[in-house]
Amino acid sequence: MNTAVSAVIVTYNRLPLLKEVIKSLQEQTCPLNHIIVVDNASEQDTKKYLESFGNQIDYVRLEENLGGAGGFNRGVRYFMENTTDDCVWLMDDDTVTHPDTLEKLLTFADQQPNFGFLASDVRWTDGHRAKMNQPAPMNRLHTIPEDQVEPVRLQNATFVSLLVKRSVVRKIGLPITDFFIWGDDIEYTERAGRVAPGYFVPSAKVTHKMGANVGSSLLNDGPARTPRYFYSYRNKGYYIRKRDWYRKNRARLRTFAEYWQIKLSHTDRKAEKLAVMKKGMKAGRHFNPVIEFAKEK
Repeated sequence: MNTAVSAVIVTYNRLPLLKEVIKSLQEQTCPLNHIIVVDNASEQDTKKYLESFGNQIDYVRLEENLGGAGGFNRGVRYFMENTTDDCVWLMDDDTVTHPDTLEKLLTFADQQPNFGFLASDVRWTDGHRAKMNQPAPMNRLHTIPEDQVEPVRLQNATFVSLLVKRSVVRKIGLPITDFFIWGDDIEYTERAGRVAPGYFVPSAKVTHKMGANVGSSLLNDGPARTPRYFYSYRNKGYYIRKRDWYRKNRARLRTFAEYWQIKLSHTDRKAEKLAVMKKGMKAGRHFNPVIEFAKEK
């Protein structure tokens, strides 16, 4: 197990959680070559903390908040252009790794070297599967149980503990900055999955310290989050166009069903929610962002 790995964390004003994440990375049984922290223009307390590490970490501070998508774009670019490591390990600033998480991912990578991405088993603080990070098997009629032991091939995955090989990044390019938020990880892992299979590695667990264990739902989300769903439906319009006929039309039918679920519901702010959804879907028809490639070190 001689694989050199860079970890990439994207952060924005969550310093207490960030401290815990960095500490968990420093305690890995398989030491990391680089810990790259991309700071989406956080307040000065985050900047001061990260600068205190000196050369223990690679600190990439952005001048403006580019969202999670832009942060991961810059992080993967830095990995390609400033290191020679074999793999990049992506995560949010509320992803607390377990001491053996990387070891488990690399053990599977040794057994199955032809992979596009490897995804961890993401749990919430109570030990149950994080609803925001449910693994997506190739057969979507099948649900991967929480006591799953054997690895499973996936359609896509999230950026909450995701391992990608340098050779795959070289072929597929970087995450798309223009996504800003939502769906950048789905699009990127589906792009990687067209190069080589992606897998769920159940032994490689992490804890996703979200405030509550809930999935995303325009129907039920509060007023502060409703405008963000524009990005969800716009970005989905782009990446489902890249899918095969069956999966493309299945996703379109699901979106159609979501629209009518909201329209026929008694949800608060129904008109606002439907307007955001329609605006995103309309923008998605013509949304065609450019995929960037890094210049390797």
